[in-house]
Amino acid sequence: MTAPHTYITTTIPYVNARPHLGFALELVQADVLARHRRQRGDHVRFQTGTDDNSLKNVLAAEAAGVDVQEFVDENAAAFVALAEPLSLSVDDVIRTSRDPRHRAGVERFWQACAKAGDLYRKHYEGLYCVGCEQFYTPAELIDDRCAEHGTRPQRVAEENWFFRLSRYADRLHDLIATGTLRIEPAERRNEVLAFIAGGLEDFSISRSTARARGWGIAVPGDPGQVIYVWWDALGNYLTALGHGTGSADKRRWWDGAERRVHLLGKGVLRFHAVYWPAMLLSAGQPLPTDILVHDYLTADGRKISKSGGATVDPAALVERYGTDAVRWWLLREVPRVGDADFTADRLVHRSDDELANGVGNLVNRVVSMLHRYRDGQVPAGDDGPAPEAQELDATIHRAPDFVDAALADFDFRRATAAVWAIADQANRYISHVRPWELAKAERTGDDQAARRLDAVLATLVRSCRAVAEHLQPFLPDAAYRINQQCTPLEGRLPSPAPVFRRLAAAPASTSPS
Repeated sequence: MTAPHTYITTTIPYVNARPHLGFALELVQADVLARHRRQRGDHVRFQTGTDDNSLKNVLAAEAAGVDVQEFVDENAAAFVALAEPLSLSVDDVIRTSRDPRHRAGVERFWQACAKAGDLYRKHYEGLYCVGCEQFYTPAELIDDRCAEHGTRPQRVAEENWFFRLSRYADRLHDLIATGTLRIEPAERRNEVLAFIAGGLEDFSISRSTARARGWGIAVPGDPGQVIYVWWDALGNYLTALGHGTGSADKRRWWDGAERRVHLLGKGVLRFHAVYWPAMLLSAGQPLPTDILVHDYLTADGRKISKSGGATVDPAALVERYGTDAVRWWLLREVPRVGDADFTADRLVHRSDDELANGVGNLVNRVVSMLHRYRDGQVPAGDDGPAPEAQELDATIHRAPDFVDAALADFDFRRATAAVWAIADQANRYISHVRPWELAKAERTGDDQAARRLDAVLATLVRSCRAVAEHLQPFLPDAAYRINQQCTPLEGRLPSPAPVFRRLAAAPASTSPS
């Protein structure tokens, strides 16, 4: 039987500034899903990239007094470089201003929608938020300001190309309502269905070349117009696969993949759950199977963003506290629904409590006991399960199904809880069976205590290995270190070494800037 193919993507962020922790959240979530599906035997492609062709990028470059391409290249490099500090297993990165796959693919996609009769020109006047790269109606504003950025939209009047979104309202509703196009969590699905029920209007998909400052991809056959940045950017999910070229990647990862999974933040839900599927229907392409939506990170109650004043640099955070601590906070603290407020103190507390004092202490205690009582050799445990280990065994046995179910629901808190439960239960088991007392009895010649100690130590090593196995998608570096500690070399375990460092004495906290 052929293994399933799973295509997992993040959004591609504007590069008007350097990356922040909010996008790191999305990258880490996507990485966990990719590693988990690989662990379960799927063929996986994990893709990310950068949205270079935005007016926001042009304006930011102008404000900095820097050439646009130079500015975009520098910031894009910072996004791409996150793969190392965050330990990401990315398979492909696409940059929309540099990658030759992209322009050609976007042009082919435009032509397919034009052939379907879904593109037309008309004069339009509306309120445009540069921050969102989106037109808004007055009813969508709060006190005449964009709800996302708190800025007053510009009034723009020009003739543009439009896409017949209204043609696809009924089909979109049915696809989402039946779960054919799955949107999680349910709160976001309901939000999309309500938006569609309110009536879909055709939307502008180009800008005048003058207003775009000549930056972006020209409309095929109409050099006075530039393709709207969202139309351009959404296309990356196909263009990176060689759309329109007969590419084997396109056939394998889009046309033939069992799962096509988009991860995104709630602020861009409309584009991915309404505009993009309609565009795909128009072009005659398969739709994504899953749209998984996370909420925002805040710092001191303010949304973390590149331009909103509150930002936390993920690379700097990793440099100070380490990859494991940052990934663990993002996965353990951020709820499935609702925003999460970041502080370095919370990160330190979570890491020290669960990683250093919980998992790390478990591994260190177990390896130390093996060296102290068995000269580093792992007992076979031939006498069967250790006494009073039923709950620990059950926790280990349940973990794979619990992790699978939680990640299927896009619930990283619940998934990591299943892994943490093994370590927590193993530490409780040690306190209950008190191996040091069995060792003391063994030294008096108690053969039964010796056999019990063998069984206990074998059970504990198996528990540590289970933690490493199930932790691998979440903290791959830590899982590797745990496996090293629990794998004999020439018949003996390595000497005990810390798996995690305690952070409470680390340098001063990272604050929003």
